[in-house]
Amino acid sequence: TYIHECMQAIILSKRGLTMPAGSNYKNKCHKLLAAIRSKALIILATGAMGIVLTGCGKGSSAPAQPPGDMALPVSVIEVQPATVPVSAEAVAQTEGAKEVEIRPRVGGILLKRLYEEGAPVKAGQSMFRIDPVPYQYALDQARAQLAEQRARMAQTEREEKRLHDLLTNQAISQREYDNAVSDSAIARAAQQAAEARVRDAERNLSYTLVTAPVSGISGRFQFSEGALVEANSSLLTTIVQLTPIWVRFSLSDNELAQIGGPLTEQKVRKVTLILPDGTEYGKEGELNFAASRIDPTLGTQQLRATFDNSDNQLLPGQFVRARVTTGERSGVFLVPQIAVQTSDLGKSGYTLDDKNQVTVRPVVAGQWIGTDWIILEGLKAGDKVVVDNIIKLRPGARVSPHAPGEMPLGPPGPPAATDKKT
Repeated sequence: TYIHECMQAIILSKRGLTMPAGSNYKNKCHKLLAAIRSKALIILATGAMGIVLTGCGKGSSAPAQPPGDMALPVSVIEVQPATVPVSAEAVAQTEGAKEVEIRPRVGGILLKRLYEEGAPVKAGQSMFRIDPVPYQYALDQARAQLAEQRARMAQTEREEKRLHDLLTNQAISQREYDNAVSDSAIARAAQQAAEARVRDAERNLSYTLVTAPVSGISGRFQFSEGALVEANSSLLTTIVQLTPIWVRFSLSDNELAQIGGPLTEQKVRKVTLILPDGTEYGKEGELNFAASRIDPTLGTQQLRATFDNSDNQLLPGQFVRARVTTGERSGVFLVPQIAVQTSDLGKSGYTLDDKNQVTVRPVVAGQWIGTDWIILEGLKAGDKVVVDNIIKLRPGARVSPHAPGEMPLGPPGPPAATDKKT
């Protein structure tokens, strides 16, 4: 009894209250200290009772007020069943549907840049000019060799025809005619090789004018005019196609299980984007790739969605959030995140009974939707859930409920006096 009254005095002193008159709790605290001193745990007991006496002394100056009349004001919501989408969110990154590196097909001196950095370009538009003089010389030489082979071809054809007539008249041997036929075939093959060299030289000359292979947004020029670039290795710039734009993300095994298992294009109803500022992108996307296996290193399924980006609101490389929706779930409850507590025993919240007393209610929570938890089990329609002052509550405490956003009611006054008839 002494211990109970001393500890009660400490609790009341912390709240600015005192023990009711006539409790004589200070004397009892001192008697309890004397009793403990006669035992073996003198040091431990002295320290504990020193705290008790300190609490008793602090509470002596506060005005007396019975604790039973103090009802903590709390905000309360009455939950009702709701229908929510079955979805999962993940961090995602945007990328161009086509991202092309522009490299020269021939080497040489880069004479001029023919586009504005960062400006849109169209497929086939000229972007760079490489010194064409060496390739023009190579083309002229190839054409000269072709002319030489054509002349030799004509000569061997004439020789073959002439020997054919002589062979008919038996003026020459068959061997001489066969040699003429072979010379004509060799000349024909040499002419074909010369024609191929001409086409190759013409192609190399055309490559000195570097054009855009696709339409998109041009990147930064990596060299300066007058630099020496190498064929197929020097990166001049890049082109990114912005519409449509792709968004890459992945979901873990646990997230996939919550939305019905591994995803396919047929399972997904829609894909939405949450931009870095928290707003939702105005256009819905479609899943255009779902990996057929779980990544063994990360334990995730790789996914990709495509979005229209005709207004260029999204740029490649942005970090956004992708929300995949696969269906709907009915009969669940939405509770603010602050109203749900997590402990080793799971998640729980505080509800009120008919007497405005607090009760701990274990719940099974799904995922977040906005600032609310989706409660799958543990609540029923009409339950009153406490949504603030959670840290001050304890089971069985009496509270003064009010709707969120409203001013709490004042503390109840003393009971009204009643006339007693004798």
